[in-house]
Amino acid sequence: MWLKPEEILLKNAFKLWVTEKDNEYFVLQRRRGYGEGGGGLTGLLVGTLDTVLDSTSKVAPYRILHHTPDSQIYWSIACGVTKEEIVHHWEWLQQNIMRTLSVFDSSEDITSFVQGKIRGLIAEEGKTSLVLEDDPEKFREALLRFEKWFNLPPEEKLVTYYSCSYWKGKVPCQGWLYLSTNFLCFYSYLLGAEVKLVISWDEIWRLEKTSNVILTESIHVLANGEDHYFSMLLHLNETFVIMEQLADYSIKRLFDKEGFQREPALSDPLQITKRGLEAHAKSEQFRTFFRLPKEENLLEVHECFLWVPFSHFNTLGKICLSENYLCFASQDGSQCHIIIPMREVVNVEKPDSSSRALTVCVRGKRALRFSEVRDYQRLANTIRSRCGISASPQHSASSEVVCFNLPYEGNKDSSKAVSTEALMTVFHPQDVENLDPKMLKEKMKEQSWNIHFSEYGRGTSMFFTRKTRDLIVRGVPEALRGELWMLFSGAVNDMATHPGYYTELVEQSLGTSTLATDEIERDLHRSLPEHPAFQSDTGISALRRVLTAYAYRNPKIGYCQAMNILTSVLLLYAKEEEAFWLLVAVCERMLPDYFNRRIIGALVDQAVFEDLIREHLPQLVEHMTDLSFFSSVSLSWFLTLFISVLPIESAVNVVDCFFYDGIKAILQLGLAVLDYNMEALIGCHDDAEAVTILNKFFDSVTNRDSPLPPTVQQASVGNNDKASDFNVDISQLIREAYEKYGAIRSEDVERSRKRNKLYVIQTLEDTTKQNVMRVVSQEVRFSALQLDELYYLFKRQHFLSCYWTMQSPALLHHDPSLAYLEQYQLGFQQFSVLFSLLEPWAFCTPKSTLSLWVFRLIDENQDGLINFKEFCYALDTLYGGSFTNKLKFLFKLHLPPGEPLTIATFDLPEDGVIRKSPERGKGKVDLQAYLKQWQNEILKKEETIKDLPRINQAQFIHFSKTLYNIFHGDPEEESLYRAVAHVTSLLLRMEEVGRRLQEPSSPPESSKPANTSAVEESSTEEASTTPESCDTSSSHNSQDAAAELSETEWSFSFEQVLASLLNEPAIVSFFERPVDIQTKVGHAKVAQLKLKANK
Repeated sequence: MWLKPEEILLKNAFKLWVTEKDNEYFVLQRRRGYGEGGGGLTGLLVGTLDTVLDSTSKVAPYRILHHTPDSQIYWSIACGVTKEEIVHHWEWLQQNIMRTLSVFDSSEDITSFVQGKIRGLIAEEGKTSLVLEDDPEKFREALLRFEKWFNLPPEEKLVTYYSCSYWKGKVPCQGWLYLSTNFLCFYSYLLGAEVKLVISWDEIWRLEKTSNVILTESIHVLANGEDHYFSMLLHLNETFVIMEQLADYSIKRLFDKEGFQREPALSDPLQITKRGLEAHAKSEQFRTFFRLPKEENLLEVHECFLWVPFSHFNTLGKICLSENYLCFASQDGSQCHIIIPMREVVNVEKPDSSSRALTVCVRGKRALRFSEVRDYQRLANTIRSRCGISASPQHSASSEVVCFNLPYEGNKDSSKAVSTEALMTVFHPQDVENLDPKMLKEKMKEQSWNIHFSEYGRGTSMFFTRKTRDLIVRGVPEALRGELWMLFSGAVNDMATHPGYYTELVEQSLGTSTLATDEIERDLHRSLPEHPAFQSDTGISALRRVLTAYAYRNPKIGYCQAMNILTSVLLLYAKEEEAFWLLVAVCERMLPDYFNRRIIGALVDQAVFEDLIREHLPQLVEHMTDLSFFSSVSLSWFLTLFISVLPIESAVNVVDCFFYDGIKAILQLGLAVLDYNMEALIGCHDDAEAVTILNKFFDSVTNRDSPLPPTVQQASVGNNDKASDFNVDISQLIREAYEKYGAIRSEDVERSRKRNKLYVIQTLEDTTKQNVMRVVSQEVRFSALQLDELYYLFKRQHFLSCYWTMQSPALLHHDPSLAYLEQYQLGFQQFSVLFSLLEPWAFCTPKSTLSLWVFRLIDENQDGLINFKEFCYALDTLYGGSFTNKLKFLFKLHLPPGEPLTIATFDLPEDGVIRKSPERGKGKVDLQAYLKQWQNEILKKEETIKDLPRINQAQFIHFSKTLYNIFHGDPEEESLYRAVAHVTSLLLRMEEVGRRLQEPSSPPESSKPANTSAVEESSTEEASTTPESCDTSSSHNSQDAAAELSETEWSFSFEQVLASLLNEPAIVSFFERPVDIQTKVGHAKVAQLKLKANK
């Protein structure tokens, strides 16, 4: 590897380096302790010194120096891992540099020329791979060590590296931590003791920062049941964040394809860099905070002051700019932020050329003045270019906000088939003349919000402040609920940028029949059945259209239970198209991964909830050590935002808080509910009693301020008379939740989500494994430990085809919604590699024709994929089957398939997906076909040897060659070969005699005896040749035999082959000899990754 020329001192260097070659301008040296004569005490000390001091010589013990005769200065210009590599560099210098140096007159010119040439070579090498690294030179050295020490495939992308200590037991090992796209690696070398650790990110269960008496601060990694601790990191927080991002990236890419496909920034695992991960994390945090669409990325950040007109002072904060939005968030504790869509900007002005300020004018005669912007000129030009505004003459602009109270208006271009009114306004129009206390209070709330709008603005460019949250906690007026939900969730921007999209979806999905539409029809009348709006066709039809349109938009989710309840509430307060975009915001942004088959998002938030219970309710934890009860009880709280457990008039107040504060509001309210019932829960004797207490509490929750009539409000589940004695007002409950638990930060919740997501997904994966092993263990003779190790290898082989590409067929057809056995399957390429490592006799090489025949044989449903059950059943036959079963397996390998079969036959469709089941929300499920397949499997009888077809001559020759390959290398190889030759000759003579007895007239003597002798001669030659020659000539021999005997085809039954082989004790004892699968599994664990690396 060429190095950036650096000056070095040779005063003491000759104690550590030995000169191998030299000339007038260059010296090739070897590190002491390496190569010939290395080792001993010198090797140990030098190796330890190199590792601790991060010297490149530990991994590159050869180097080339440049010098000139009249100078004492030496320059390092190259290093090498092997002598061959450094000699290659040396020869290049001799051929390309030495001749040129003679034309220079001065030593300075020679050195400058050499340095320039080397820098040019380095620049050419790093043009593509290292352009994004902060320090390419150091990174190249680290990459060299990484490749040498861990021997991973060359496609593996090193992201970053850190110096740290790894605790092996109670002893710390100082070394280097390498973080790559798919692996966490550590290397240490101290006084001859080498410590090497390689953990794939998809194996990690826990990743967290910890501290104790010995380790003040460390990073804890739990993987494969083992704990690993890394400490003494100079930048511990930075290291942990990168590790967290890489683990999350791996989880999304390998286990959660739906979530990963929505993030094109990380689509290529070969281009992941530390800078890219940091940018992605910042963009994700930016989108989450401001509730922006997934397509937005954080492009620029500028620190500045914003003039806040309602407070009459400048607040310090940051401008965050994305493709389509200009956002500002304060940093002085005022909790003020604002979101300005670029489509709303009408002008950008610079009030004074000497001032570092700019004014952004938006629709509605409003202006926002930003001051002390360091690069205000460039920012102004950027905003103008994104808004399509030409630079206007500078003039003074008022810094005051002038705001017209324009009410929120949705998209006016709506189809007549789509309802344009919220259902609440249709079924419960407000009576303006009604002056009862509840309506008066409702009017007062509306007045408070109107005052707020006049001060802080209304619509997409409204200021969000503490006062906004205070108004939310007190309750949102019925008339403003839909508008504010759209604003706080960000759905208003989605709808504004997709005009007519919902109408098109409704028209396209109209009349479609899928699994999702069937489930929707089943649940339509279960959605708020007590509400008048959903007792009529108007409400039911609107609910059907919204749910069907969303299932059509997002077939990966399709439709899940709880979506109907949530959508029903949205339709009460928002127009139909608005309700659709609110559902999009909830399912795809605010509650990610909630509404799918595995409800991963809800399970993750339950784990976050458990952590918060431990932190804030220690008395409850002391009494109920098993918090899984709260997880099971709270599942409906998270999935339906308390709508399923609270009366509708109370639940909408919770939804108000959710759209403003996100999942944090639900977590706070959950804690408040448990806190409110603390004494009763502590006194419980079992879970059933605790459930009764919580249900009774929810029945008692009321909304005293609700203006809805009794016909709209939900009746309590319990006895109304008893409930009236003990009532809890929802506004008071929400207020207490914010007062007691409002200090919970959204950033901490997101961090806890990431930490718990690893554990939740690995728990689900472990459940999948246990279910698969339970099914497979009933049909094979392997022990539970052996099955566990085989499953690990099988799943790892699946992932090895996914690590370095996004277009892997194995990754594309992985679908967690399928049955357990079908979640992880291998195509032919992956299967052939793994089978060659585990089969007992080493007769199959990867991607060989024989591997293809094995694949075809054990692929029972002929879908081009092998599941774990099929794989284990084949291995079980070869390892633990009887002599007859093993022979039957080998015999069936050589039977002709139903159609000509080649490796190309197993090419997958364009998208790489074998359609085993229709996508959710799209294809119609053929239940009759599934039932028929199930019935056939139940009635399938055991195959007998009489059911097997006969094997023809060419196939029998291949069968014989397979036996030769199996016996190769055995101590009894010669006797086994002779036995096969004897059986072959015997079978041919038996068949000849049988054919003569069956034919009425004897055939010409010149044909059949000649053919018989030819086959016998062929079998005799095979017995005396090596398996290697058999392999290379198998195709040729079989073709010759087929051509010779085309006129008189021969065939043998399995009974004939079995009977003949049973007469050969050497063959019988070989196949009945037990083979230790544990040895094979141990070898496969080591070789599996190396095979991939050596490709």
